[in-house]
Amino acid sequence: MTTLLLVRHGLTAMTGPVLAGWTPEVHLDERGRVQARALADRIAAVPLAAVVSSPLDRCRETADAIASARPESAPVEKVEVDDRLGEVRYGDWTGRPLSELAKEPLWRVVQAHPSAARFPGDEGESLLEAQHRALTAIREWNADLGPEATYAICSHGDIIKAIVADALGLHLDQFQRIQADPASLTVIRYTELRPFLVRLNDTGGGTEGILPPPGGGEGDAPVGGGA
Repeated sequence: MTTLLLVRHGLTAMTGPVLAGWTPEVHLDERGRVQARALADRIAAVPLAAVVSSPLDRCRETADAIASARPESAPVEKVEVDDRLGEVRYGDWTGRPLSELAKEPLWRVVQAHPSAARFPGDEGESLLEAQHRALTAIREWNADLGPEATYAICSHGDIIKAIVADALGLHLDQFQRIQADPASLTVIRYTELRPFLVRLNDTGGGTEGILPPPGGGEGDAPVGGGA
């Protein structure tokens, strides 16, 4: 069973009021740095085979905090960067206030029928394309690291929501029902039979139960819910 820790980057000055997208040089602000350090300390006892990041600065800084908090007995030599885990390419929407975008006709499509949404401009992509590239990356990392590995990926809200939707077997049109807050932890365990969503949008819990139990089976769900 490969266990994936999905981390959303910490807060930036643009998080919330502005759609940052692939805007360059968007760094964690002081709140985000505090969040990243707190999350890194919280998961420091979880052994990680790798820490992988979106190429964007806010994710790399969050991932660096996670790697730096590793104990000497289980270090992570470097943060791996994978462009496929970068933010959705919002095209001409990039850098615009959300209050302004909410008045655009495309906004309702993104809310109600996101699988049909393609963001405008030469650099825009569809949400389906963004989901596909992120899932392709995860499947490759799962295969490369092996079925016993636990690893972390630092990415972005819409990307994490799209990955969770896939793990739950949901159509992308349902992904707006999922929430991924800044510096939140989401855990997915991939087995041969099915993925298990172990945690979602965790912003303060302990790490008990993240790793699979010894001899925990190869994908069978516990009848009755388990102990």
